[in-house]
Amino acid sequence: MLRLWLPPGARVLEIGSGSGQHAIFFARALVGLQWQPSDRHETLADLAERVALDGRQGLAPGARVADPQELDVDQADHWPDRPFDAVFSANSCHIMAAGSVANLVAGAAKRLGPGGLLLLYGPFQDSGIHTAASNAAFDAHLRSLDPAMGLRDAQEIKRWAQNHGLRTKADQPMPAQNRTLVFQRD
Repeated sequence: MLRLWLPPGARVLEIGSGSGQHAIFFARALVGLQWQPSDRHETLADLAERVALDGRQGLAPGARVADPQELDVDQADHWPDRPFDAVFSANSCHIMAAGSVANLVAGAAKRLGPGGLLLLYGPFQDSGIHTAASNAAFDAHLRSLDPAMGLRDAQEIKRWAQNHGLRTKADQPMPAQNRTLVFQRD
């Protein structure tokens, strides 16, 4: 998926890196990739351990996985000051509060240079309508655990992105009723 969108040597900030699986996978597959994993404070130690164990060997030529950085999208001072070619987040929008997703979009837009990409992967709904019965059930389950969680509306995210100078480049269907939303800095 990322191979289609990223230029060689791209600098990528990942929001909500979790176990570090995406950082390691993509750094092993994409030449020159410079990946900055990040997550909230409470998961940072486990992420750092995984990167230290698996993120230093077997990488594609010139690829690098940086030491994980603490990042809470709701705190402006947590965001890195340097620019990135892409900001990537997988399976995080539905576990964040809607306001946090808006902050993710706004914060990413500020860190992207011209042509930079915001890539969001996961399940989404469209104009309040679920795209599959399994997504509706997943949404109900998430909201039963925490009313702030739930599948986000792709159309709303597209409006937030547009308000921050990002245009929708793609809305790519993915396996298991997921999608990748791709936005580009003009």
